[in-house]
Amino acid sequence: MSACTGKTVVITGAAQGIGLALATAFLENGARVAAMDVQAIPLEVDLAFLGDVGKQADLEAFARACTERFGQVDVLINNAMISRGGLDACGYADFLHVQQVGVVAPYYLTRLLLPIMPGGASVINLSSTRAFQSQRQTESYTAAKGGITALTHALAISLSGKARVNAIAPGWIDTTYSTFTGPDASQHPAGRVGTPEDIVNAVFFLCSEKAAFITGQTLVVDGGMSKQMIYHGDEGWSLGT
Repeated sequence: MSACTGKTVVITGAAQGIGLALATAFLENGARVAAMDVQAIPLEVDLAFLGDVGKQADLEAFARACTERFGQVDVLINNAMISRGGLDACGYADFLHVQQVGVVAPYYLTRLLLPIMPGGASVINLSSTRAFQSQRQTESYTAAKGGITALTHALAISLSGKARVNAIAPGWIDTTYSTFTGPDASQHPAGRVGTPEDIVNAVFFLCSEKAAFITGQTLVVDGGMSKQMIYHGDEGWSLGT
């Protein structure tokens, strides 16, 4: 992690949850951090930008601010995301807005910042295991996560020789630091629910020279949950009535 010293890291959706944990960790390890969110960021970062990644003008203003302040971006983390549910509640405008935040923004911000990315830069997109499995009424979120997963390998090819592009697909990550026992824990082969630090560690790895031969990939960080087949009655789990 000491390799972060002096590097410039751009993070969207940094006001809470995984994004806030990432911003905190990079600052603690000597990086300069530029953070964008629709909410005030409860952390003293090098550049805090209040804006909506779902709006073209806000993305362009943020990219200009990063260029003027730093002149170089070593790591871009596209983390910001929203959900508007699925077929029961999500209409055309809401569905479109989720895709703007979850897919269009990562594409466009990468494009905007590309001129100030040095060789060896790293782009990390936050996907989700929802890109591969679903619950009912999650179409807006799931479609966006599927889109950013595909966008990741497309960008990796286009940016070959310029930047490595990878995605992380978190599973159940509890951002409240609660304690989960019983079926909630045992349905994970790792024996517990995930924490933001699990994602932070994965991001630091993918940004490091230790991952220099990894690009275009999606790293699933879910404690094995998506690999364990559970039937009614297994691991203390039941469908209910």
